[in-house]
Amino acid sequence: MKTYFAGQFDIAVIGAGHAGIEAALAAARLGCSVVIFTISLDAVANMPCNPSIGGTAKGHLVRELDALGGEMGRAADATMLQSRMLNRGKGPAVHSLRAQADRRRYQEVMKRTLERQENLTLRQGEVTAIRLTGGRVSHVVLQTGAVFAVGAAIVCSGTYLNGRTIVGQCVREGGPDGMFAAAALTDCLRELGLSLRRFKTGTPPRVNARTVDFSKMERQDGDLDTMPFSFETREAPVNRAVCYLTYTNEDTHRIIRRNLDRSPMHSGAIEGVGPRYCPSIETKVTRFADKPRHQLFIEPMGLDTEELYIQGFSSSLPEEVQVEMLHTVPGLERAEMTRCAYAIEYDCVDPTELLPTLECKKVPGLYGAGQFNGS
Repeated sequence: MKTYFAGQFDIAVIGAGHAGIEAALAAARLGCSVVIFTISLDAVANMPCNPSIGGTAKGHLVRELDALGGEMGRAADATMLQSRMLNRGKGPAVHSLRAQADRRRYQEVMKRTLERQENLTLRQGEVTAIRLTGGRVSHVVLQTGAVFAVGAAIVCSGTYLNGRTIVGQCVREGGPDGMFAAAALTDCLRELGLSLRRFKTGTPPRVNARTVDFSKMERQDGDLDTMPFSFETREAPVNRAVCYLTYTNEDTHRIIRRNLDRSPMHSGAIEGVGPRYCPSIETKVTRFADKPRHQLFIEPMGLDTEELYIQGFSSSLPEEVQVEMLHTVPGLERAEMTRCAYAIEYDCVDPTELLPTLECKKVPGLYGAGQFNGS
């Protein structure tokens, strides 16, 4: 493919999820010229697993980001649907703020912030190659042939890098929410001598709120005394949505156990290991076989949609099994599933390849952030 010179920047950020956004904004605000690339501008700040910010341990991280000038806390406060301080029954050291965000509104706020930031250029495009000069990062190349001269590159690929989604026996190359995966960059990173690992995570199904019987569930209101994430937020955020709690039961577990041979997690079709704390429902049922039920949190995707996501119900089982499972849960007996749950596998760097600065030991000028680092 014919290439052409498209511009020169101090830093190229590859990926516009949570990590990429913070990296790009931090660098631009320090005076560096930055270009940030995303496979789709409609996927900037997308939250494919669940639209929430914070929670146990993560809530502390958001506050630390804010103290360093990060954007996540401000965006979370501006788009909050419900705020709750978790672990209030324990000591203050483990109190963890968690906010349910309006998914699309959060994306809009973050995209607009990037667009308005001085020294920062937001570009749609897939980075397929990172070139070196004298053993150091010097250029990034897009699939279209555009070549950008850069002083450093930060890989923030999330779950897109050589991604594949799995629903039962339906396995396809792709990123979250039906986006296409970034496969060429994986080959490039290996050619640069980096050791990559294979990780996996999962998403829960979504349902139409019109088909849910909330009277069979436990109502969960937000805190009366809401607390913002950002130290710069002057007014406490206002709760605008209600969440609900329900539980699996023995019927749910029986269906899962009966179909374990169709679960890619148990058949070996999924190769990656999970870095995250939220196991699939089939893993919970097998690992905690003595538990008669598991919590499911019914939470809204946003104010302008009827979609709810079933937090705690992540799965890679076939779609028809997911529907059968769903209909055993109190309040979800007639629920219409709008999006089925899926697992996603992706490549990430072996963390031992990185210095404490998150620069690659073997490739000066190449950095990693977010899930690419195995977090």
